[in-house]
Amino acid sequence: MERFLEGKTALVTGGTRGIGRAIAEALGSAGAAVAICGRTEDRVARAVNELKAQTNSLICGRASDMRSREAVRELFELVDRELGGVDIVVNNAGVGVFAPVAEMDPADWERVIGTNLTGVFHCCQEALQRFKKRGGGFLIQIGSLAGRNPFAGGAAYNASKFGLNGFAEAMMLDHRYDNVRVSTILPGSVNTEFSPRSRRADWKIAPEDVAEIVIAILRMPERTLISCVEVRPSKPVKG
Repeated sequence: MERFLEGKTALVTGGTRGIGRAIAEALGSAGAAVAICGRTEDRVARAVNELKAQTNSLICGRASDMRSREAVRELFELVDRELGGVDIVVNNAGVGVFAPVAEMDPADWERVIGTNLTGVFHCCQEALQRFKKRGGGFLIQIGSLAGRNPFAGGAAYNASKFGLNGFAEAMMLDHRYDNVRVSTILPGSVNTEFSPRSRRADWKIAPEDVAEIVIAILRMPERTLISCVEVRPSKPVKG
């Protein structure tokens, strides 16, 4: 891959596996220095070492709980310290808990909304403070078609992803004249083990396909903003 991101730095939340891992690898292969976070220190350390070997770029990371403002602040301070600041933030960290509303544990509701929506708010505020000093930047949200299409058992997840769409669109309007480009990618079924509901299958979108869309967004000229992309498997299993 052409290293067109040399001199840029990126943060990918939830970057140890699945979509986030593919995005981190694509950004590093394109020349960016990359920070990642994940749920556990050992998983982050393993992913950092593997990404260094795969991308020949500067990679760092730490375990972070996106629900915690202090944890997010410490994550961005790590990026400042190790990479010299941030130009690109990919908000990918997410969890899915699926149950009918009457049966849902309130703690699960809080975990889903806190990670998938409030955590993005925390990251975007930290990023925007830095972008103001750097003259701009990219905020890319990994949403879901579940943010367009509700389904039974998905109340918490749907709410988090519907909310993410509205949040991102409003943030784009708030900051488009600050040279901040806000984009949201809405994948359908992706070939990962995201939740117990997920089953791997070759017909699904590959994580690398989503990473390729991120690269395409970053390649666009400054006059053009890809604000939202819906992505579906081309030939899903007929049911």
